[in-house]
Amino acid sequence: MLRLNTIKKHPGATSARKRLGRGSGSGLGPTAGKGDKGQLARTGGSVRPGFEGGQMPMYRRIPKKGFTNIHRRTNAVVNLSELEKLGKSIKEVSMQTLTEAGIVKGRHDRLTILATGDVKSAYVIKAHRVSGAAAEKITQAGGKVELIPIPVGIKREKKKSEKKAASKK
Repeated sequence: MLRLNTIKKHPGATSARKRLGRGSGSGLGPTAGKGDKGQLARTGGSVRPGFEGGQMPMYRRIPKKGFTNIHRRTNAVVNLSELEKLGKSIKEVSMQTLTEAGIVKGRHDRLTILATGDVKSAYVIKAHRVSGAAAEKITQAGGKVELIPIPVGIKREKKKSEKKAASKK
């Protein structure tokens, strides 16, 4: 019977620790497995990851490429076949209702509806973009399409130094 006082580790589950620098008979004697001399034999003798002995490291030799666009906008693309998964419980289709239903996952700024698949229920679609074929299928099923206007970017004001230079000319 298994009891707490009879539990033992499986054979080979643990190994004895290396006793470094405990005489030449131990096999890891005078130099403690670090070899003779050199940077790695010294205390604190290690280098940071990516250090190549003074040679220009790889992460500095390879050129930087690309950038991250902070003004990026992402579209959630939904096909008409995915709208049929909603069933007849939801009549109004918007970004919020699709996120709650689990069809749109992640963070998106705009909603696009495409025409792959068929629609049998009458939905009121509120999206930023709807393809022509999708709009046609929705209206044939008795639904309605409302386009949400895409917000236009706000223009920034010029800096004061640029205004002064413009007024001097």
